[in-house]
Amino acid sequence: MRQKAKLIYFIIGLMVMSSCYELDRYPLDKLSSGTFWQNETQVHQGLMGVYQTMKKDNVFGTKWMTDSHTDIGVGYDGQSYPELDNGAMTATSGLVSKKWRECYDGVAQANNFIMNVTAMTDEMIDATAKANYIGEAKFLRALYYFELLNFYGGVPLYDETTDVSKDFNNMLKPRSSADEVRAFIMDDLQEAIATLPKEWTGGEKGRVTRSAAYALRGKVYLYNTEYGKALTDFEEVIKPEYGHALYADYAGLFLPGGDESSEMIFAIQNMGGVGKNNGMKFGKYLGTRASFGSCWNNSMPSVELVNMYENKDGSDLDWDAVFPGFTASDDVKKAVFESTLSADLKTVVQYPVEIDKLKALYENLDPRCAATVITPYSEYLGWTSNKPKMMTWVFAAGTKEANGFIRHNRSWYSYLWRKFVPAGNMEGQCTSREHVPINFPIIRLADVYLMMAECYNELNDQDKAVEYINMVRQRASVNMPGITETSKTDIFKRIVRERAVEFAGEGLRYNDLRRWKLAGEYVDGTTAREITGEKLYSRVFDESRDYLWPIPFGETEKNPALTPNPGWQ
Repeated sequence: MRQKAKLIYFIIGLMVMSSCYELDRYPLDKLSSGTFWQNETQVHQGLMGVYQTMKKDNVFGTKWMTDSHTDIGVGYDGQSYPELDNGAMTATSGLVSKKWRECYDGVAQANNFIMNVTAMTDEMIDATAKANYIGEAKFLRALYYFELLNFYGGVPLYDETTDVSKDFNNMLKPRSSADEVRAFIMDDLQEAIATLPKEWTGGEKGRVTRSAAYALRGKVYLYNTEYGKALTDFEEVIKPEYGHALYADYAGLFLPGGDESSEMIFAIQNMGGVGKNNGMKFGKYLGTRASFGSCWNNSMPSVELVNMYENKDGSDLDWDAVFPGFTASDDVKKAVFESTLSADLKTVVQYPVEIDKLKALYENLDPRCAATVITPYSEYLGWTSNKPKMMTWVFAAGTKEANGFIRHNRSWYSYLWRKFVPAGNMEGQCTSREHVPINFPIIRLADVYLMMAECYNELNDQDKAVEYINMVRQRASVNMPGITETSKTDIFKRIVRERAVEFAGEGLRYNDLRRWKLAGEYVDGTTAREITGEKLYSRVFDESRDYLWPIPFGETEKNPALTPNPGWQ
């Protein structure tokens, strides 16, 4: 955690002075080029503002919440944007306009940075450093445009020649095509590749590197089904010279230390502690009432996700083999899970009769399950009475954290996230539920390996596809049996499943299902349920329109040149 201190301190300092650029309003607090942009120290500070936009809720700040809109997650209340689940989203929905506005805020921050740094003379900044900084900003601009492309398709393109302070009333460009936006992204990433270093050290660790630019470009190619080009970029990323390797401890990837490992190709840097709050809202929205700060668990893992984890011998989880009649009967489910508390609610007087079988079932699953999910009757280090307390997830009415029980904010009998949720107060590093100091991965090596497997499979090299899938499955702390499928269809199904269990809680599933055109099959018409069978809500995904979001109504009102997406007319 100490290595990222310098980078984070620059960000914290900049938060006091940085402006908020939106493409539809003039930034009254815009930094003056006459007083800023005079030396490299100021350039470094300015760049941190471009990074900081990643933490906005609707950019990547709550990206993990999108899992709740797929088969692997469950959500509730406005924080999880239920209109995405129930089919009620419209062009006037808040999430539609916020996503657009906050991603464009990142674009505008990057444009302002590039414009001002380009104008600096050699006396102000070394030419090589100048090129590095501009390449870094272009990577971030490409990242923001890629997010816009994935959600809205073609969007208006504004580059550093647009000065928001002068042109904000005239920013009425029509939408560029998806291909044009993609080409713009590729140009930015090419410059980033040409200028960025292979690594940053010391207090600069966490900034964008050349391998991150290759990885992102490969991902852009993959999303456009250009498998050969994507594979070329991914093969560059895994060269020894970049130093990336799978981190041995899967659970540790999402804890301080592992979150800075060589597996993290690019991650959002987070920090916490007294006077250092600059983290993300993992605790608030993923943690329970038993977590530090008394949290809301607006997002939860689904029953479907846990059922995707295989047994440690590679066989599928079969509930009926352990508890006959489980699948067909909610009464059997309740008997398997429910306990009874004492009258004072302090102790369990009756556990499920076959609780040992239940615990054994979960303990026998792929180790990534226990690292990702708090399962029934497992323990979690929570926080109560201003101190850490080991707690158990007991399915019973009246549980309270003061008595050593995990308390679900809605009293649902559901799975809960363990990944990213602070244990205790993280030994003093977590002082706010909204600023958990765990880095959030944008691209990590396991993602690259599974994207490589996808490319190889599509290019009909099934042996290589299996090789890279098995590398992910067989990291030291996971050590699952290798897969043996040989057909293209079966290997693709494996990739779909493997990406679900490897990246659960990381916000990749929503884009995966949409780019594969599988959201209708995996989401539409399915039912989110408690573990004990009670229905929570029905999921809706309209394939005639939901693969892209609508262009926000407020934007089309200001700019009639913005044509609607299919199905949103």
